[in-house]
Order: sequence, then structure tokens, then C-alpha cells
Amino acid sequence: MTVVESDRIDMAESNDGRTLDAMFEWLEMMPIPEGIKTEIVRGNIFMTPQRKLHWDIIANLYDQLRSKYHRTRLVSDVRIDYPGHLNGFASDLSLLAEGAILTDKGLCRYQDVEFVAEVISRSTGMNDYGPKKAAYAEAKVPVYLIVDPYTGKCVLHTQPKDGEYTFDGRFTFGEPIDLTRTPVGLVLDTSDFPRD
Repeated sequence: MTVVESDRIDMAESNDGRTLDAMFEWLEMMPIPEGIKTEIVRGNIFMTPQRKLHWDIIANLYDQLRSKYHRTRLVSDVRIDYPGHLNGFASDLSLLAEGAILTDKGLCRYQDVEFVAEVISRSTGMNDYGPKKAAYAEAKVPVYLIVDPYTGKCVLHTQPKDGEYTFDGRFTFGEPIDLTRTPVGLVLDTSDFPRD
């Protein structure tokens, strides 16, 4: 990947002087155990333990995307700064565009994200359906998939325009999700997604 100078993210600094970089540096100094996902949503730090069921769904999606895309285009739990107030997300799985470039800080750019999947956790699901959905739409991420193992359903958001998704689809585990008319370009099989 090529490294380019960072783009300024709108509202990347708070009124009290906090920045995403400072907040993540502080988190890196903390003794956070392995297996804890850490991200910043609207200036709030969320730490969530990853469960095996959660990982099984992410791995399933990864394997399906990996059948078409080189592994360097797929990232999981990697910090990407999104538009909005202090949004440093570590999405469960993202597909980057061909030729994606890194910032001068070595971060992936939200402008290169073509697909995001979030597998909800009980404690942070409200972020996936609310502020993260809004940030992904503002960033014009073409495809955003929310997978909910508690209800056995997926919610698909596509066609971002003016900071909102203009199409929403709902699927029950077991139903195929046709993404052939999106940048993803394949049909996702949900039949092996485990339920909680």
C-alpha cells in the first residue's frame, strides 16, 4: 500500500482538546487484555470482549470475501477514523478498494472502505445501529451489513446519499444476501451463521 498524508477528519478533535490519536495512545498504555475490542464512538471509549460465536461469524464472512479478494484488501478490528465527532472504529470486517492507500500514520482511510460488517454485541449494538451507521453513511461506505446473532437476522444498508443510506434490506439467517450489484460483487451465504 502507498502512504499518503493524512486527510483531516471532521471533528477529529473535541472542544476539550482530546484527539483520536491522543485517546488511542492512552489506550495503548493501558493493560487491556487480549481479546478485548477497543474503539472510540463519538468520543466515548467502548471495550468489548470478543466471543467465539462473534468470531465464527466474522471468520465466515472473511472466508467468503477471501474467495474473491486478496487478503490485503480485508481488515478486521483495525482502527479507521471516520467522519463525525471522535470516531475511531475497529470494525469487525472491512473490504478496502483495490489500490487502497495508507495515511502518513499508517492507518487505512475511510475513503477506501467498500464494505463493512458489524456483528453486534449486546452491550454495543446500539452503536452499530445508530452512530456507526450514521458515520458509515456520511463516509459513503457503499455497503454496511449488521449481523445480529441474538435475533438471527442481518440488516443490509446500501446506496449512501447525503449522509444516509437510501436502501435497507432485512434477511434471516439462512437467506442469501445478494451483493452482486454492489462493489462487493458476490452473494453472501448466511446458512452457517450461528445464533446465540
